[in-house]
Amino acid sequence: QVQLVESGGGLVQAGGSLRLSCAASARTFSNYAAGWFRQGPGKEREFVAVINWSGGYTDYGNSVKGRFTISRDNAKNTVYLQMNSLKPEDTDVYYCGLQYGTSVYRRAYEYDYWGQGTQVTVSS
Repeated sequence: QVQLVESGGGLVQAGGSLRLSCAASARTFSNYAAGWFRQGPGKEREFVAVINWSGGYTDYGNSVKGRFTISRDNAKNTVYLQMNSLKPEDTDVYYCGLQYGTSVYRRAYEYDYWGQGTQVTVSS
């Protein structure tokens, strides 16, 4: 069973930055693609960013392109999301997901493993 633990959320002013981390217990972490999603009350889980197993491919949701950067350190079993130029509309609970395979996955239902989420609040 894979467990994921997110950290790094908090309260920040508009224009500020946060760095989220997601630590995974997977023994073969490098065999998994990883993604970040966000979800607000009564809303569907929204795709934010994805990275393939090696870190050589990344993709982003349109609302965060140019502001957010996903990365991973396979030696530390950790995925990161650097969030810059934050806006109030980025306020949500952010979740990381892990999915075994060499592809990349942009839909929440494609992921088998999820963390508990970390709250990000951006004040105006």
